[in-house]
Amino acid sequence: MHQQSHEVKKSDCGCEHDHGSGALPQKPLIAIAGALTGLGLVLKWSGVPEPWPIVAFAIATISGGALVFPAAWKALLGFKLDMNVLMTVAVIGAWIIGEHAEAAAVVFLFALSEWLEGLSAERARNAVRSLMSLTPETALRKTEDGSTEEIKASEIAVGDLILVRSGQRIPLDGEVSGGRSAVNQAPITGESVPVEKESGDEVFAGTVNGEGSLEVKVTKVASDSTLARITRLVEEAESSRAPTQRFVDKFAAIYTPLVFVAAILTALIAPLFFGAEWQPWIYKALALLVIACPCALVIATPVSIVSGLTALARRGVLVKGGTHLESLGKLKALAVDKTGTITEGKPKVTGVRPLSNESEGRVLALAASIDRHSEHPIARAVVEKAEARKVPVIESTNYESIAGQGAEAVIDGKTYFVGNHRLVHASGLCGKDLEAQLAEVESKGLSLAVLGRRPSGDDLGEILGLISIGDALRKDARKALDALYAAGLERIVMLSGDNQRTVDAIALEAGLDEAFGDMMPADKVTRLKQMIARHGQVGMIGDGVNDAPALALASVGIAMGAIGSDTAIETADVALMEDDLCKLAEAIRLGKRTLGMIRFNISFALLVKAVFLILTFAGHATLWMAILADTGATLLVIVNSLRLLGTGAKAT
Repeated sequence: MHQQSHEVKKSDCGCEHDHGSGALPQKPLIAIAGALTGLGLVLKWSGVPEPWPIVAFAIATISGGALVFPAAWKALLGFKLDMNVLMTVAVIGAWIIGEHAEAAAVVFLFALSEWLEGLSAERARNAVRSLMSLTPETALRKTEDGSTEEIKASEIAVGDLILVRSGQRIPLDGEVSGGRSAVNQAPITGESVPVEKESGDEVFAGTVNGEGSLEVKVTKVASDSTLARITRLVEEAESSRAPTQRFVDKFAAIYTPLVFVAAILTALIAPLFFGAEWQPWIYKALALLVIACPCALVIATPVSIVSGLTALARRGVLVKGGTHLESLGKLKALAVDKTGTITEGKPKVTGVRPLSNESEGRVLALAASIDRHSEHPIARAVVEKAEARKVPVIESTNYESIAGQGAEAVIDGKTYFVGNHRLVHASGLCGKDLEAQLAEVESKGLSLAVLGRRPSGDDLGEILGLISIGDALRKDARKALDALYAAGLERIVMLSGDNQRTVDAIALEAGLDEAFGDMMPADKVTRLKQMIARHGQVGMIGDGVNDAPALALASVGIAMGAIGSDTAIETADVALMEDDLCKLAEAIRLGKRTLGMIRFNISFALLVKAVFLILTFAGHATLWMAILADTGATLLVIVNSLRLLGTGAKAT
């Protein structure tokens, strides 16, 4: 597997974050900046004479600026004017006009917001670590004399035979050469129920063997397994995803050079071309720079972002940085996983159909009396249904598991069985009418547990009932999807590893635009790339390891937090900690509201500056009036941004 290098990561704004030994210690510098800004304000308001308040503000500015000013210098050397340059201009301008407190506060808040956004910089590395932990480090290789030896999985070669016992994780990709068992493939394919495996069937590393024992012929070495490829897909998706540029960075790239050019032209044009005196126009050029000092503009983004992130965190939505919050507000389409996202992710009995004189309760009681001996997910679903219906427990003896088919036990002196379609054929009780009923249930993408009594002596045997089992739609799924459309999404598509019939049935029930089944992780990535090419901003929501590459590639990756795998949560940009799909619509609306708030704040600050610039140049306002107006605009921007804390769920 590829190992990620331990280099210094950078956030989307360009600030370096403390992930290596050469990086500046962010947390102490931010703490010093915040503490001394607060101390300076206390000293100033307490009437302590200068220079002590100024000294506090100066050290605070240097501490916070140490994380920003180098990035601004680097941007200038690269002929790039970004948020760091805009921030630096704001701080320098504030110090020139004597607004020391404002300079310190602005640089502290900016550095704090950038640090908060950079906390998720190592998620790709964490995702790879959690992926690697899914496969066992050793495997049981069969020797020529039929015995087994435990060796490192990395030393197993293609063609070797390995033994996978009941309940073990499969260490390598391979083909079943002996034995039968149900394998839980959810970590790799996302399928909601275990898949029966027998000789000739393919198995994947990282999946979990059921009750049977399997002999597997290895087809891929550890470094080339499906899970290893998923790991590489995650790394590649993380590195290939185009970085989303924040709105304020785009604005800074235009605003900053315009201000400097306008100041230079103000100082030069009138004296050079119209014979005006130099001193008044140089003063006006400096006035322009002072009035254009972008404190309110700079603070518009971090305060809005922190307010938005806090509002969502209170609602159980963890967003890993301001860039992702802004991206949420730009989403046009969404790809969703099925199992654990649209559905509950757990097999449940969806129907009981008696095929004899027995009642539904009797069919459930007989099936549960057999299945209570098993830990198979379908068996557990039957037992849970019987318990929910308060069906009396019937004693059963001589329980026997039939690998890949089901189980049987003796009840009241007669042998009953419960199992799949294959077991019905093996019992000799399958006829045309029954085949038609089985096909009807299976066409809906449901699994079957068929209850029957085996032929014995004069008893010809009988099929007593059908129990259909499926991964039920979440109760709030339809409501959540309607809310997502209402929030502005144009298209929602399901991408699932389950079979196409099951996926189609769930998509129809949920009201999705389109559904694709039988998808491996690489297939999801391919389909997502097509959606991004068509819609631009596309989100992906999932909960399993198999979703991780798509989550990493999406414009915004969203993980179902509480039940999601560690890999999905680490790779995603957003985690729904309460597993409430309805929260995603709230997050999208708040993303749109945050973007709107940032744009309004910037527009308001620019309007104030433009008015006072005109008044100052016309001789109707003093420079200090303009400075006072700028300070007032900064305070209003902060107050307006804080409104997001209380109204995060409302539409703009």
